[in-house]
Amino acid sequence: MAYLKAMTADAPKAGLEGVAQAAQIALGGAAGARGLPPVHLWHPEHCGEIDIRIRKDGVWFHEGAPIGREALVRLFSTVLRLDPDGYHLVTPAEKLRIQVEDAPFIAVRVDRVEGREGEALKFLTNVGDVVEAGPDNAIRVETDPVTGQPRPYLHVRRGLEALIARPVFYELAELAQPRDTAQGAVFGVSSNGAWFPIAPAGSIPA
Repeated sequence: MAYLKAMTADAPKAGLEGVAQAAQIALGGAAGARGLPPVHLWHPEHCGEIDIRIRKDGVWFHEGAPIGREALVRLFSTVLRLDPDGYHLVTPAEKLRIQVEDAPFIAVRVDRVEGREGEALKFLTNVGDVVEAGPDNAIRVETDPVTGQPRPYLHVRRGLEALIARPVFYELAELAQPRDTAQGAVFGVSSNGAWFPIAPAGSIPA
């Protein structure tokens, strides 16, 4: 593959610049859904850490300072992978662990569209991913143990999730319909033939 040849032809640079260079080469050779690099197929020998942290609000930091270049954040997001030991930026040459406070992405918009299986909810994330909720991309809601408020998430790809922003969750609440379940009546939303509970009955005003 072109990006593998490029990685072996040039001496890799160190630090943030080196990861960005490798990610750009990998993205240039990407194929498949949404043009993302096949990070799940890469098992580089070199493993380490890099001082990158994704804050709860989706802002990426490097060595304590926010990464201000949106294009750079989007580039890094394409080579992000969740492994059993945590989140990593992965290229054909190396695997670098990073810190993620909550979910790595934020769902900042939702639209109701015609999907693969009838009506669908199409989400946009802060790093440019477009995801239709459905059997492979579930919506789930947890309760914040400190505030007691709902914390809704959308599965984006291969275990990576997006926290659904509060205004977007309010839009979902407006679309929610009640349904009787084994746990009692709950409100939920449908997308691509799947139904997702989002709140107990009575918690959403009629």
